[in-house]
Order: sequence, then C-alpha cells, then structure tokens
Amino acid sequence: MSIRQFCKGSTALLVTIFLLSCSGVPNQPAPQASDAPAVLMVVPQTNGVGTNRSIAVVFSKPMDPASINTDTFVVAGVSGTVTYDAANKIGAFKPSADLAASTMYNASITVGAKDISGTPLAKAFDFSFTTRATKDASPPEVVAVNLAAGATCVPLDQKIKVTFDEQMDSLTITSRTFFIEGVAGAVTYNVVSQTATFTPSTALAANTTYTITVTTGVKDMGGVPLPAPFHQTFTTGPCQTGGPLPVVLCPGIGNFSVLAGTTVTNTGSTTVSGDVGVSPGTAVTGFPPGSTGGTIHIADGPAGQAQTTLTAAYIDAAGRSGASSVAGDLVGQTLTTGVYKSTSSLAISGDVTLDAQGNPDAVFIFQIASTLTTGSGSHVVLTNGAKACNVFWQVGSSATLGTNSVFKGNILALTSITVTTGVDLEGRALARNGAVTLDSDVISGCTCP
Repeated sequence: MSIRQFCKGSTALLVTIFLLSCSGVPNQPAPQASDAPAVLMVVPQTNGVGTNRSIAVVFSKPMDPASINTDTFVVAGVSGTVTYDAANKIGAFKPSADLAASTMYNASITVGAKDISGTPLAKAFDFSFTTRATKDASPPEVVAVNLAAGATCVPLDQKIKVTFDEQMDSLTITSRTFFIEGVAGAVTYNVVSQTATFTPSTALAANTTYTITVTTGVKDMGGVPLPAPFHQTFTTGPCQTGGPLPVVLCPGIGNFSVLAGTTVTNTGSTTVSGDVGVSPGTAVTGFPPGSTGGTIHIADGPAGQAQTTLTAAYIDAAGRSGASSVAGDLVGQTLTTGVYKSTSSLAISGDVTLDAQGNPDAVFIFQIASTLTTGSGSHVVLTNGAKACNVFWQVGSSATLGTNSVFKGNILALTSITVTTGVDLEGRALARNGAVTLDSDVISGCTCP
C-alpha cells in the first residue's frame, strides 16, 4: 500500500496517524497571549529628547537579539542602527543623523520582535516622542553613590550603586567601565532610577580599602562620555560599632531642607534653614511670609539633581536587609541603631526614643510600606549621642506630622509630606512625587560636609 493510499484511510485512527506521519512533527499549540513578550516602557529621556539621542525601550522578557533590528524597531522616516542589551533587556534605536528639532516622531516595535523561545509580541507596540530644540552636548555626571566617600565598616557583601543625572547608554555600563578595582563582578542598569549596580562575584576581603571606579567609557544616550574618571574609596569591616551604614544623600541633595515633586506650599511664618525646591513641578508659594536661609529652586538644575539623589536614596533605604519588625504605634518604645520595617502604616502618638548607646555614628532606618503619622505634641527623642541627620524615614506613601510635634530625621516620602502647624523638624522633608505643605513651622535641615 502506498503512503498516499494509507493516508486516505477512513478511520479516525488512520487520520490521526496520517497527521503525525505526513507532517513529520505533532501540531504545536499556538503561543498564548500570556506567554508573549511585551514592551514595558519607553526609556524616559531626562530634559527631553535631544536631537542626537538614541530612543530605547525595555522588554518584559529576554529577547532573541537577532530579532531586534531595523526591521522590528522602526522610527518612521528615519534611518539608523539598532542594538540590544541582553543583560538589561533594552533595545535602542540610534539615528544615523541628528533628528529634526522640536519635531514629533512615530515609532514602533513590530511583532517581528521575538523572545528567546521564538514567541513574538502579541501586537505591535506603537509610540511617539518629541525632540527638544537642541542636541545633547552636556556630559553625564555621577550624582549619588550608596556609600559615603571614605565609608568604613562596609559589609563584605556590599553592592555598589551609582546614580547618574541623566539616562545612560546601558551598553556602555559594564564591568569594564564600572567596577571595584581588583574585584570581579556583574553590572546591571536600572532605567527608572538611572542607577548602575555592581555586584561582586565573591565576598570582599575584611578590613580592606577598595576603590570604586567609573571610567569615561560610560556614555549618555547622546553618546557623550563622562567628562573624567570617577573614583571613591571605602573600607570594609567588620567593626565593633556595628549597625547599618547611613543612607547616602550627600553630596547630591545639596543644601535642601525641603524638596517636593509637585508643589511647596507654606502658610504663616515658617523658617527653613536651608534651600527649598521643587522638581519637576514649578510652584513654590508662601515665601514670604515664610523665610529660608538658603535659596528657592524651581525646576532648575539643583532641584532636578536633588530629586535624582532622593530617588536613589529612597531605593537604597527601602532595600536595606536585616530589618526588625515594627507595627502600629511606636509610642513609648526605645530603639537602638538598626533597620526597622513596617509592612503597613506607622504612627507615633506620643514619644519614641532613639538611643545611640554612646555611638555618635549610630544610624536608624525606618522602612514604612504606607503612611507615617505623628500625633499632636509627640516627640522623637534622641539620646546618648544619636543625631537627627543619621535618622532616615522611608515612607511608601505620605507623611503627616501632627501640630506642635517635635520630629527628628530625614523624611524620604514617595508621595507627599504635610507638616502641620507649629512643628519643629530637625532634618529634611523630601517628597519624590507629591507636595510638601508647611504651616508656621521651624525646619532646621542637615548639611552636607
């Protein structure tokens, strides 16, 4: 019997055998939508899209590099080259010539883009962007490192995080351009925080001084390199003092005592020792009658840099490990140096004491998943050498300080901060995305050395 005659058999069994034998392989199930890769985001461009800058997207899954090309990453009417950063899942389109100024362009990632298993995008990802009036000629800068310069007692498993003041070309940030000298490790780049992370392959040596280096091989999205190599030293522990390292705000935070994302609003005779600023918002009201010992910055370079530093510090504080659990109300408690974590809101209805136990370098970090609320007349009391500038309150939502309360430390809030009437705040009020509201308060900020 021939194959053709066999395949014409009438029974269901023969039809099934035919489908398997004549096709060579069983029919494969069609990829499900949930299996398909997607574009998570278009890489945000600091200060707008310069006419010479690359355009990039971040994928949800590792992609087949061969499928990320000029056929699948298209900017209408523009020729260029396409690269793919497998480590960070970033595809980038670099125009062959400068784009037109102040012009909107349409771009698309087509369904020809596939993940490493061969599954294509479920549908094309279309987006647009508008160029600014100028090209990007300014060099990038390192604005924050998660270790203070010259830090000591650094843990042996320490990761190094370096934050830049603008979006970087992730393919230029590698273990050859960002490293601890003499230490092997891996490098990743986070486009949201503009932060590169170096993770050592093995534990660092104890009681050893190391140098962090970022070379001029790192470049921004316009191809402009770091103007000079960046170096910073630290020394590992262990040390008898113990406790966590400070959350790094200096030098990038500058002299800011109050910083908001949208607006700063004041009522009454508030006095602020340092700078007051807002970025990317453009409104600061109530000065006067409020007064500041520094400068008011509205959506300018120092305010933008301070917000970048705040974002890095917030991520640093939220990511600290080894936390002790706290919940509800801290009233009546005495806490020593360490990291404390609340999985919900946290309150201080009366007095809470932070005891440094004679260690002037003691650090207190509070990780609060939701809101922070203090009661009227409440106090954060510092004893035995504790310093307000070494206290960090990372707030996952908003913070409200009650009337006539006394509060100590740096508030790093994701959303907003409300400082009600008559509050004495020794520290900083720093809000990433929302407003800071003041009312006849005294804010004596921390200063960077």
